[in-house]
Amino acid sequence: MALTLWDAASFVIFLGAVVGVSLYASRRERTEEDYFLAGRGLTWPLIGFSLIASNISTEQFVGMAGSGFGQAGLAVASYEWVAAATLVFVALVLLPRFLELGIYTMPEFLEHRYGPVARLVMAVYMLVAYVGVAMAAVLYSGAIGLEAIFGLDLTTGIWLIGGLAGAYTIYGGLKAVVWSDLLQGAALLVGGGIVTVVALERVGGLSAFLAANEAKLHMVLPADHPELPWTALLVGIWIPNLFYWGFNQFITQRTLAARTLAQGQRGIVLAAALKLVIPFIIVFPGIIAFQLFGAEIANGDQAYPILISRLLPAGLRGVLFAALFGAVMSSLDSMLNSASTIYTMDVVKRWFRPAASAGELVRTGRVSTAVLVVLACLLAPLPGRFEGVFQYVQLVWGFISPGVVTVFLVGLLAPRVPGVAATAALLLGVPTYGGLLWALPEVAFLNHMAITAGVLTLVMAGVTWVAPRSTPWRLQASVGADGGVVDTIPDPIACGVGAAVVAATVALYVVFW
Repeated sequence: MALTLWDAASFVIFLGAVVGVSLYASRRERTEEDYFLAGRGLTWPLIGFSLIASNISTEQFVGMAGSGFGQAGLAVASYEWVAAATLVFVALVLLPRFLELGIYTMPEFLEHRYGPVARLVMAVYMLVAYVGVAMAAVLYSGAIGLEAIFGLDLTTGIWLIGGLAGAYTIYGGLKAVVWSDLLQGAALLVGGGIVTVVALERVGGLSAFLAANEAKLHMVLPADHPELPWTALLVGIWIPNLFYWGFNQFITQRTLAARTLAQGQRGIVLAAALKLVIPFIIVFPGIIAFQLFGAEIANGDQAYPILISRLLPAGLRGVLFAALFGAVMSSLDSMLNSASTIYTMDVVKRWFRPAASAGELVRTGRVSTAVLVVLACLLAPLPGRFEGVFQYVQLVWGFISPGVVTVFLVGLLAPRVPGVAATAALLLGVPTYGGLLWALPEVAFLNHMAITAGVLTLVMAGVTWVAPRSTPWRLQASVGADGGVVDTIPDPIACGVGAAVVAATVALYVVFW
């Protein structure tokens, strides 16, 4: 596709604004708290938009739209709508406990609860998964989008995205990330909305679309569906959602950086409300691509990019180019910052240099970010070997997420569970899930996650029955750098707004049953 002058100008202006604002906002990052947690000063709009922008990338625009194009149809929206309810749980139940501890990372919580070994195991898992799964998928899907729309070589696209996102993340840390996310999140929502409106007009409007695609607009699919059977909605799909939104450093880092609990809760509930809208700007276009060009598209992951190339006029393509590019960078920069935080705080400071100065920790974070982005670019072609990038990400995370969710939830609910039970569950999660994939290939991987979590819960219960903690674990509130206790006064309206989000989620399932 030939780019017009307006296409190029809109992209350059947008990219310049993102990089410029990010670098300016993060110009005074001197301590590890400044660099990794933005000085614990984030307000709710930054948290809410950063959560959405970090989450929604071309992994969704390419992969989720591809699932909508394929067998799953609208049912793939369960990942978004279940996430909305999960976020409400995170805001009201989990975040108060994390902020009371004053932690930097999710593995750090496991040391408070279980001891250093569980912390190290989770830290290693997360570093491997971020580089080999999350970052690789974002880079690959982003490059696929650029290739399908603009003909940019796949390898060139991978290194272009990695280099730009890595540059301002290395310099500015989390504050650079969240300010870039604010701009990119807005562009993402506006750009996605434009595509949906234009696509609906092409098929004759909303009513005509609903009538023509009735078979693809069901949230509840048969029990033998290979990807999203209705049985997975009972337990399986909640595991990746609880992991992703509650215990995943990539997401939780901006909530740990909240100025107060109230600001964090309000930002998370804002993100939950926005999650209800996402399927309409991602999955609907994938279904429309099937309606218009189903016979011409062999790979569902190309549905969204091809829809853009066929329907949008010159000029608007530049806006979408900027939105898609921004979506990739907003996810990648968050992953890079989170991975470098885990490496610096959970590995280097905890095990090798406990007395490191603030300046040394910041330098370690910057160097590790540079190394991580190079590794991710080298591994980025890996998702292309699987059928569907979105399914690849969800399936491979299953090796880790059941174990992490189990040890966190059991640890919070059962104070007598010992550290050895958590370590055993984390280590057994990988072979248990892998064995289920091998032995029961016809079963949906979400059900494999549910079975794995059940097995690990029984393991932890058995170990606890044999060798419980001598004294129940109790959460000890942290003292802030200024000598005061972390502000954990809850937001007075978060509970009501959260209940409204959950009610809206239920209503959407009823409408699209």
